[in-house]
Amino acid sequence: MEIFLNHIQQTIPLSEEERTLLASKLAKRKYLKGQYIGQEGDVNRLLTFIISGTVRTFYLDDNGNEHIISFGIENWWAGDLGSMITQKPADFNVQCLENTTVVQISHEDLEQLYKDIPNLERFFRLLIERAYVSTQKRIVRNYSLSAKDRYLLFLEEHPETANRVPQYMIASYLGITKEFLSNIRSQLAKSE
Repeated sequence: MEIFLNHIQQTIPLSEEERTLLASKLAKRKYLKGQYIGQEGDVNRLLTFIISGTVRTFYLDDNGNEHIISFGIENWWAGDLGSMITQKPADFNVQCLENTTVVQISHEDLEQLYKDIPNLERFFRLLIERAYVSTQKRIVRNYSLSAKDRYLLFLEEHPETANRVPQYMIASYLGITKEFLSNIRSQLAKSE
């Protein structure tokens, strides 16, 4: 719980009383590699913070192809945020790629905590703003950068994630085939 509380306090101050109240609403949970934290069609009722491990958020298209939306590692948030906010069925699956330990808080408890700890609402507003900006940047990059440049940028911005997830998943995240990524990696290796 300390890791989570310290993460929050990097953005907003919390009194000891607020820390205690927030901690009382948290649940620590462990998932095994391959387990789902959430699945498409289910309502996401838990906000999830990763203490250790790696997850991916993805959806399946009508042909059964996976499209990875994001990865999450330590000190990241995971889940279908749209489902969490609206309390409607999720569009995405969230699956553990490693044994993963998380801290979770229910939607109901979070709504009550916004009233009890008003600064917490500010924390989550800032978090969602950052996520929105990041999503916009990713959309622009997908339209404006070559696959090679997107791959190099991914390696630069997320080196730890790149070392922890299979290449075919990175290809899915980048919106290219695993064969095309293999060609890019071969070209890069030859130019070194």
